[in-house]
Amino acid sequence: MSSKEEILKRYRSNVRQKFDMPDLSDIKAITYPEPLVQFVTMTKNVGGQVIEVDEGRDINQLIRELYPDAKEIASNLPEITIATRNPDEVGRARDLNGTDVGVIRGMFGVAENACIWVPQQMKEKAVCFISENLIILLPKSQIVNNMHEAYRRIAFNDYGYGTFISGPSKTADIAQVLVMGAQAARSVTVLLLPE
Repeated sequence: MSSKEEILKRYRSNVRQKFDMPDLSDIKAITYPEPLVQFVTMTKNVGGQVIEVDEGRDINQLIRELYPDAKEIASNLPEITIATRNPDEVGRARDLNGTDVGVIRGMFGVAENACIWVPQQMKEKAVCFISENLIILLPKSQIVNNMHEAYRRIAFNDYGYGTFISGPSKTADIAQVLVMGAQAARSVTVLLLPE
């Protein structure tokens, strides 16, 4: 038995009163007439940027236009040909330190809070957090209304590791001064892709 299983066993043996799970079928979660419009608005509200990519637009050229001074671009996506680092080929996560732009793929976005579900699709997930600037490729048809819909969508899939990312990292804990990029990317740009 692993230490985790041993700890859980101890907790369960000390439970004095058990309660049934609540019925969640009656929850009326927020919905939007235009989830995509709400997602774009919320992404801007949390400090992110959204660009709708036209059909046939060269994403590599667009990235170069957005970050002309970027020297280190990390991505394992086959369509990102300008990448100088591949998170699947580095020896360890810290080898991604100094990444100017990380380019990853999101599975779907959430209109209510601008979160994007990003399952681990690369060996070193640090690229999602260590990059100074993060670009998330997201199909614009893949927007759900709320977190209830989002969790229903991921609950029965074996993604392993995954995370929700919403805008750049920020904190206002110290002296109530907003600091961007405190724990992760200083900027997040969502490229909404056509089908």
